[in-house]
Amino acid sequence: MQTERHGLAIGLERTGEQIFLSLRVSGKLSHADYEQITPMLESGLKSALDTIGQPRIRALVDATELQGWEARAAWDDFRLGLKHGREFERIAIVGNRRWQEWAAKIAGWFTSGDSRFFKSEADALQWLQE
Repeated sequence: MQTERHGLAIGLERTGEQIFLSLRVSGKLSHADYEQITPMLESGLKSALDTIGQPRIRALVDATELQGWEARAAWDDFRLGLKHGREFERIAIVGNRRWQEWAAKIAGWFTSGDSRFFKSEADALQWLQE
């Protein structure tokens, strides 16, 4: 029996007034993935945001292993973006598929910061650090 991997891995770092969020997504995301990860993500962000007056969040999203979303998970992702989109200064999405590039552009509509797609993690990190 083959096990299908899917889900999100989260990293959260704080340097002064800046918060760096890293997400690694894999497989086809499900509603159950969002039910587990959303409380952890929101708890970590709330904790970091509560200690900073004017927070600046920069995020790196590694979507190279992302295959897509179940319909309900896509809705979960959309709601999460609407709720927290104004808290982001920059979002770099690393991927290797054309549809991921389009998804990154659409995600940019729902965030107050700048969102860009990259094929290279090194290029994405360089842009985030500018």
